[in-house]
Amino acid sequence: MSTSFKEYSARLAEILTSHEWGEVLPLAREVERCWRDGNQVFLCGNGGSAGNAVHLANDYLYGIAKETGRGLRVHALSANPAVITCLANDVSYDAIFSEQLAVLGRKGDLIICLSGSGNSANILKVLRQAKSMDIQSCAILGFSGGEAKALSDIPLHFPVNDMQIAEDLQLVVGHMLMQYLYSRKNQIQ
Repeated sequence: MSTSFKEYSARLAEILTSHEWGEVLPLAREVERCWRDGNQVFLCGNGGSAGNAVHLANDYLYGIAKETGRGLRVHALSANPAVITCLANDVSYDAIFSEQLAVLGRKGDLIICLSGSGNSANILKVLRQAKSMDIQSCAILGFSGGEAKALSDIPLHFPVNDMQIAEDLQLVVGHMLMQYLYSRKNQIQ
């Protein structure tokens, strides 16, 4: 086996075993509240994080429904290339998520931002948009956490300087949320 494979898996395993996972509970409770009350959950991110947002939206819409009989009302703001390119061209790339949230979001909804650095302008702008609309926000972050760490209501920060591990952890948290909702299905129905 390649040494780099072993080193990567060892770094990821170290974070998985040493991280204080209790900080995920406030987010789990917010997602559960949205599920119970019929509020929407929005996800967004750039690059690999955009792919993770789409992956988790699928899991929350269909995967949770398959297991519990009731999915979340969920939207991946990074999923529609026509909307993204229109907004990037006509407004600005910084507004590709905030403009969508301004139209689709309502008080009581939740946005989960996925970002390695926590400093992407479009992530910061959507977090500010959420605050202006009384929409709860979470940011799942790597590296230093950037400005998004302070802007989000529920920051989940993994201080790793590795984009691939930061993106892996976004999915780990997302899948933890699914498992949490599975365990709560009897309280929702």
